[in-house]
Amino acid sequence: MSRAEDIFQKLVYFGEDALDEFILNRQSEELFIDFKQAASDGKNYNTLHKDDRRNLAKAISGFGNSEGGVVIWGVECSRDCEIGDVAKAKVKVKNVHRFLSWLENSISGCTIPSHNKVRNHIISVDENGDGFCATYIPKCDVAPLMTASNSAIYIRSGSNNVPAPYAVISGMFGRTPQPNIELKVADKKISALTNQDEDILYPNSIDNPPEQYVKVSFELQGENYSNVIARELFLSANIISDGGEYNKVRFANYNQMEAISGIEGQLNIITRPELRLPPRGTIRFCSCEIILSPYVESDFQLEGVVGANSAMPKNFRIYIPKNRLRSFVAKVIRGDEDYNLICSEFFNDFFRGEF
Repeated sequence: MSRAEDIFQKLVYFGEDALDEFILNRQSEELFIDFKQAASDGKNYNTLHKDDRRNLAKAISGFGNSEGGVVIWGVECSRDCEIGDVAKAKVKVKNVHRFLSWLENSISGCTIPSHNKVRNHIISVDENGDGFCATYIPKCDVAPLMTASNSAIYIRSGSNNVPAPYAVISGMFGRTPQPNIELKVADKKISALTNQDEDILYPNSIDNPPEQYVKVSFELQGENYSNVIARELFLSANIISDGGEYNKVRFANYNQMEAISGIEGQLNIITRPELRLPPRGTIRFCSCEIILSPYVESDFQLEGVVGANSAMPKNFRIYIPKNRLRSFVAKVIRGDEDYNLICSEFFNDFFRGEF
C-alpha cells in the first residue's frame, strides 16, 4: 500500500478523529498530503468555486505526476518557520455532500488527459450538512498530466505543487513506457455451509469439528492497464494469520501459471515465458477459497502482490480483526441478511488493494 493510500484509508477508517490527530500533532503539508479550505459555499454559484477548481487541478497534476497524495478539504493551515505549513484548525465545508458532487463533476475536466482513478470521500458530516472531505489522487502511469486551465504540468515538491522543469517533463515523455498491471477481483461469493456439505473440510476424526462454517470464494485477475505488452506476470500471496485452527485458505486454478516452491502458507506463481498480455488484456491468476469457522482465535490476515516484468508491483491485503471476524461469521451463519449484501460488506470492509 502506498503512503498516499495509507493516509486516505486512515481518513476512511477513523474519520474526524484522524483530522483531530493531524491538528494535535501539528501535521505539516508534505509530499503526500495537502490541506485546503473550501471556498465553495454555494451563495453566488452552483458549481465548484474557481479557487477550489484551480487547487484541485494543481493537486491532480502534481500528485498524479509524482507518487500520489491526498487533499483534505476543511483544514486551516498556519505557517511555522521551522517545519512549514501545519494543520491549525478545522473549518467545515458548507454542504459537504454538494461539495463532493461538485468535486466529482470537475475531476474529468481538470487535467489533460483526465485522471480517472481520483476518489473522493466524505470524512464526516454534522446535522447541518457541513463537514470535511478528502480527495485521493494516486500516481498516474498513463502520461504526464497537464492542467486544462493554464496548460501547466506540475509535480509535487516538498509541500507544494510546482511547475515541472523542462528536464523533468522531457524525462516523463522520453522514458520507455512500462506495463501497469491492475488487480481485479471477480466471481465473489459467500455462503454458509454445514460440515456434511463438504466432509473433506472437517473429517470425523477431528475432535469437536465445527458444525457450520462460512466459505468466501473469489478470483484474482490482472488487467494490463497500459499501452504496452506485459510479460512475466506474477502473483505472490502470504497467509500471515488464518484466524483459527479450523480456518483454511485454498488457492486453485492456477495451472496456466508456473508455481514456485515456497514455505507453507505461501503461493508464488508466474506466467510462462512465452505468455504475453496485450494492452487492456486480462489474465486469471488463481481462484481463492477462505474457510472461516465460528472458532475464532486471532485476527485473519492475508497479504499479496501482483505485477509483471518492469511494472510497479501492486499490493493487496485481506485483514479482519478478531472481534469483527467472530461477528461476521456469526452473521453469515444466522442468514438474517442477503448474502449479496454480506459479500459486498466483506470486500468493501476487509479487502484492500491498489485498484
